[in-house]
Amino acid sequence: MSLRIYGNRLLKTLPGLDTRPTPARVREALFNIWQGTIPDCHWLDLCTGCGAMGAEALGRGAASVTGIEQSGKACAVIHQNWQQIARSPQKFHLLRGDVRKQLPKLSGQQFDRIYFDPPYASDLYQPVLDAIATLHLLHPEGELATEHGSDRALPQCISSTGNQAHGIMVLEQYRAKTYGSTSITFYRLTTRNLL
Repeated sequence: MSLRIYGNRLLKTLPGLDTRPTPARVREALFNIWQGTIPDCHWLDLCTGCGAMGAEALGRGAASVTGIEQSGKACAVIHQNWQQIARSPQKFHLLRGDVRKQLPKLSGQQFDRIYFDPPYASDLYQPVLDAIATLHLLHPEGELATEHGSDRALPQCISSTGNQAHGIMVLEQYRAKTYGSTSITFYRLTTRNLL
């Protein structure tokens, strides 16, 4: 099977729904929202699937793409897809395993754009959002987009650990878009006063 992305490029996909690619209209809508912010950004792709979102980011000029995917078969396809799209000096890195166990390996890094697309029925949403906040993976000017079923509500804000001089940093919802049975909830960092 194959999938078309930006620039009319073909990507490989795995058969079946195990790595369910983000629908084309949702992918296009997200990149329209983030238009102009992708060149030279550092992109984190969680529950990477076939790697379409990361490939799209590379195709639009991201400086680097990092992904986490549990399936070994999917990782082989992702690597091929990203290798086909990336151009020097772009970089990509792929971690294989449970996203909850792999995220701490990224401690100390920050990403301008984070895309999180777990299986809709999974119990990954809260622990992964908590880990992103706790590990400070989102750049202060960055944004996080979480894909989920339209029937699922995500938390309004997620507190991070560690106080700033005048408050605590939280991931706060600022936008949500729905496309049929798929929704994307967007978060950015804000400071909450301690008083």
